[in-house]
Amino acid sequence: MDLLLLCLLPFLFYSFSSLFKWILQRRGQPCYMLAYECFMPPEDTKLDTNSATKIILRNRKLRLEELRFLLKTIVSSGIGENTYCPRTVLEGREECPTLKDTYEEIDEIMFDTLDGLFKKTGISPSEIDILVVNVSLFSPAPSLTARIINRYKMRENVKAFNLAGMGCSASVVAIDVVQQLFKTYKNSVGIVVSTEDLGAHWYCGRDKKMMLSNCLFRSGGCSMMFTNKPSLKGRAILKLKHMERTQYGADDEAYNCCIQVEDELGYSGFRLTKSLVKSAAQALTVNLQAMTPKILPLWELVRFFFASVRYSGMKKREMVPFLTGLVFGKSKTKKTRFNVLGGGLNFKTGIDHFCVHPGGRAVIDGVGKGLRLNEYDLEPARMALHRWGNTSAGGLWYVLGYMEAKKRLKKGDRILMISLGAGFKCNNCVWEVMRDLSDTNVWKDCIESYPPDTLINPFKKKYDWINEEYLSFVRLDFSRMVL
Repeated sequence: MDLLLLCLLPFLFYSFSSLFKWILQRRGQPCYMLAYECFMPPEDTKLDTNSATKIILRNRKLRLEELRFLLKTIVSSGIGENTYCPRTVLEGREECPTLKDTYEEIDEIMFDTLDGLFKKTGISPSEIDILVVNVSLFSPAPSLTARIINRYKMRENVKAFNLAGMGCSASVVAIDVVQQLFKTYKNSVGIVVSTEDLGAHWYCGRDKKMMLSNCLFRSGGCSMMFTNKPSLKGRAILKLKHMERTQYGADDEAYNCCIQVEDELGYSGFRLTKSLVKSAAQALTVNLQAMTPKILPLWELVRFFFASVRYSGMKKREMVPFLTGLVFGKSKTKKTRFNVLGGGLNFKTGIDHFCVHPGGRAVIDGVGKGLRLNEYDLEPARMALHRWGNTSAGGLWYVLGYMEAKKRLKKGDRILMISLGAGFKCNNCVWEVMRDLSDTNVWKDCIESYPPDTLINPFKKKYDWINEEYLSFVRLDFSRMVL
């Protein structure tokens, strides 16, 4: 009887606390998404196999070892033939980009998506109350928010925030800023602009860990509009249900796994180490430990608890702290801290769609394995990576766009957005679909061809000769090579 009471007590607390939180949420300010607009780069910036080869062979510092590494990386990256690259790189000016080049790259993405957003919603720039821009690698003065305000002649009292250095998960951070401001400012409309500057930060050296960023990152971005106005609720496409941010930067290995540095030759770039996937898994585990009780039904938590007790041989004195950690997302002891990744929890009991950051094939595979997702669940992230590459903070919205274009999103569905970024950070949120969505958006020109029959990059077939053993004994003259 005592054991039964011990088991039931945390769940009674959970029920009362959930009811209390529900009442507070009903009284609080909601956060609705009215629309989002992904950037569609111009055709003259497309990076196909031939263009990529020219860029690679232009770097005369590369040796056969680095060329083989690049071939292996590109082929296994999951990126296809139709991604996009800054003009400075395509035109051969990656070693000497100007400030004008950077402004042109950023302006094209920001203003194109904002123009589309204002047109789609019918809301004018003068009606915007909150503006948040995140671009990690470019922080000019005046700020990019000031640049947007000047371009669209926004009001003098618009609340503007410029986020820099926040990495690939900055988009969710920016949304959290808007959500927090909505608690203070009622009847407001906010905009988030998420993108990245690549042209001025293209790596021109030969360090393998820093060459990875050139293989993965591509041009892209997105602008989103949010509101807490009750009068606009009927026009909303999504409602923010939960938000959880985890900063794992106190761990030295996690902090250094994704960092901007200079190599031994003085070339700056972004270094990605082998511990990136490990750090991502750790940060995601911590994040989901806090979020799980908020997004999964009570019966799934109960099932997981009894399954854990059965297979772990847990002693009576360990049950209460373990159960408390399960229900409330934390535990006083490391021993009883539950592991949601590979721990037997079925996230599909509370989530219908998984919007995974398309940071790379290894990251997508790792998240899929940890959460026990199938290929249908991971298809949007894989296709976004294949079609657009890793577009940094804007990548999540290309994944969401794929779901919408495939008519997967139905009213009442819940979407878990999983974002990972330098710092190291894991920022996740849950959205509820407010109505059936079917806009083909930025995917309209190619959605019928996805998923393709194969994701194998043409580099494999065209340049696999570089792995021939005899080349180890000769010196290649790339200036005479015909592409």
